[in-house]
Amino acid sequence: MENKLSIEIPAADLAAVKAALQQVQTILAPYVIALTPEQRKTIPKMSDGTEPFVEKVMDYAESDPQFLPPFVNLAELKKDWSAVSGLIPLLRMVDQIHDTLSDTAMMAGSEAYIGALSYYNSVKQAAKVNAPDAKAIFEDLRKRFERKPRVSNGSPLG
Repeated sequence: MENKLSIEIPAADLAAVKAALQQVQTILAPYVIALTPEQRKTIPKMSDGTEPFVEKVMDYAESDPQFLPPFVNLAELKKDWSAVSGLIPLLRMVDQIHDTLSDTAMMAGSEAYIGALSYYNSVKQAAKVNAPDAKAIFEDLRKRFERKPRVSNGSPLG
């Protein structure tokens, strides 16, 4: 088994990152919202292709406000554009951090799980030959792989 990841992150560094992230959450708390899954499905979404369009509209709305519909508040439109313009770079940075954290945790988890499975299989073999202490360890660890019986839903097929 090739060990592709070998890191030890000092507890002080993890604590500092957690504190920094908590500070980010605290700073952003008055400005951010949480959407429901239904809201996320139904609202129009801005994408990379939409940003230049909205930016042009903002320029035109300022230089040619006579075309602005009466129900669109230019001051609120400017606030929304300013918010999205400020948040998108932060979101991109957070996405990069998320991706590398996720990949690193996935690789470390995979390597730890492979090592754990190797140990489990070794204990399993040792239990088969009655090696001292192996049976108790195997019985404890095998619980992870026990299948729970299916609950019948009343149909003849279970």
